[in-house]
Order: sequence, then structure tokens, then C-alpha cells
Amino acid sequence: MDFDLAAEQPKLLMLMYGLLAFVLVVGGLLLLLDVVPTAVARRREAQLVAASASGAPPPRRPRQREGLFALFFLLPTVLLLLIGLVVPALRTILLSLMDRRSENFVGLDNYVWMFADDSIFRVLLNTLTWVLLVPLAATAIGLTYAVMVDRARFERFAKSLIFLPMAISFVGAAIIWRFVYAFRGAEQEQIGLLNQIVVGLGGEPRQWLLDSPLNTLLLIVIMVWIQAGFAMVILSAAIKAIPADIVEAARLDGVSPWQMFWQITLPSIRPALIVVVVTITIATLKVFDIVRTATNGNYETSVIANEMYNQAFRYGEDGRGSALAVFLFILVVPIVIYQIRNLRQQREG
Repeated sequence: MDFDLAAEQPKLLMLMYGLLAFVLVVGGLLLLLDVVPTAVARRREAQLVAASASGAPPPRRPRQREGLFALFFLLPTVLLLLIGLVVPALRTILLSLMDRRSENFVGLDNYVWMFADDSIFRVLLNTLTWVLLVPLAATAIGLTYAVMVDRARFERFAKSLIFLPMAISFVGAAIIWRFVYAFRGAEQEQIGLLNQIVVGLGGEPRQWLLDSPLNTLLLIVIMVWIQAGFAMVILSAAIKAIPADIVEAARLDGVSPWQMFWQITLPSIRPALIVVVVTITIATLKVFDIVRTATNGNYETSVIANEMYNQAFRYGEDGRGSALAVFLFILVVPIVIYQIRNLRQQREG
């Protein structure tokens, strides 16, 4: 096969530019993380040795130089935050105040539409249902499992079973559970596990993902299945961190297992419990993959992230999609602020 250099030249140039960019980025990171600090440390060490040999006091670092050195390291991070977070966030807020083509200023009309439209109100209600049920159920299951298998004979194996779903993507998990909920006619053999159980018990198969609000609850089961492993790992580590002398003292006092859980275990793992609930809540607010893969948001199962995608990229409603994105951001911000304040209080305590 003949090789056409003229036709392949743009690809070769692109490859060369990519390799050059890779070398520059990697070289720049090595310079920032290794070469520059090493050179500065050696220079400082030489100054200290010279001062010690001459009997003079060690030289002090000029504050201005320290400030410039700190700015040298912070500048890339600040630039990345501006480019990847601040600027897009400000642009999204601006777009939420514009019409569908981002040509005319419409004020708060997109936000009024969000609460006035019955279908979008259903989306908000679904999201609220997710946020209320998923963190509560996942944390409760993870905590119960962590307490039950703590110091058990097959603890590692038991923990691996519930943690395995964490290794699966949301899309993969949704596909797996679509097969669990799969439906075939009553005259056919069922391939869905749930319908097979129903038929085995003498019932009739049904299309589980078509009936609202049951379909939303069944999608929530997928999220709980994934997040329960995360909750179990964090809370199990917190349980093992409880001082042994406290546990032994409680046992000597004759407390029952139920009293041990409520009076010793739960108060001791409260910080980890808050972290788990907050983390799962934020992940639930942003849920998109499960709904998109399982039902495509149909049959009254859509949530804010899925509807935001539909409005912006399927219906061409940039203003409404941006308004939903801003509203989702507003919902997440108080949770993040609470978590930051909680971590700060723990550090001070």
C-alpha cells in the first residue's frame, strides 16, 4: 500500500504537536515538583553551612521571595480553577437569564418556568425523593452491615461482596438491573429475575419500569446497591478506630449490644457518618447515568440532571437547561458548606 506523505502530513503534524505538548507538560510538572524545590533546598543548605562556618547567624528568607515562591506554585491551580470552574459557572448563570438561543435577556422567566411547568415540577419531586431515600437507605444498610461483620470470621470476604458494586460504573449497574427488571409476555419464559420470582410465586409478570412512582423507587434501588458499599467501608473503618478501652469499659459495665450500638458506637462514628451522608447526598443530586440508561427519563422518572441534558442538548433550550444547572448548583452548595464547617469544627476540637 502506497504511503501518501502529503495526505498524512496533517496527522503527523498533529502527532508531533501532541508529543511536544506532552513533553512540555510533563517537563513543567517535574520542574515544579522536583527540580525547583531541590535547587532551592540546596541553595538554602549552602547558605546555612557558610553562615555556620563564619559564625554568623543563619540568613532569613525574605518574605517577598517566599510570597513569590508560593505564587509560583499556586498560579497553575488558580488558572485551572478559573478556566474549568469559575468562568463556566458565570457563563451558565448568564445563559440562564437568556432565551433559548441566548440572544435576548428574559430575566427570571426560565426559573419561573421551572416551578410552573407540571412536568418539571415532577422532575423536582423525583429528585427530592432520590435525595431523601438514597442517603438514608445506603447509610443504614452500610452501617448495619459494618456492625454485623465487624471482627467476624469471614469479614474480608463478606465486605468484598457488598463493596463489589462500587467497582461498576453507573451505566453498567443500570444495564445489569434492566435485566433484573426485564419483562416478557405471560406466555413467554421470563428472563428478568424479578418477574421470574413473581411468576414462580404464581403472579403475573409486569413491566416494572413503566409504572410510576414504582419505577422511580426501583431506580433508587440501583443507586442504593452501589452506594451501600461505600458507606460500609467508611463506617467500618470508623468502627475499628473506636478505642478498645472504651469498648471494654462498656462491656464491663454490662451494657447490652443494643446499648453498645446507641451509646458507644454511634456517637463515636458520628463524624464519619456525616461524611458518608453528605457524600452520598451530593452524588444523588447529580445522578444522571442510571436514569438515562434505564428509562431515558421517560415514564415520569426524570431527575434534574437528566432534564438539564434534555433541555440543553435535545430540545435546544439553552436558557432552561442552564437554569436547571444553576438550580442544581444551588442545591449542592449548602451541603458543601455544611461539610466544610463540620470538618473545620472537628479539626478545632
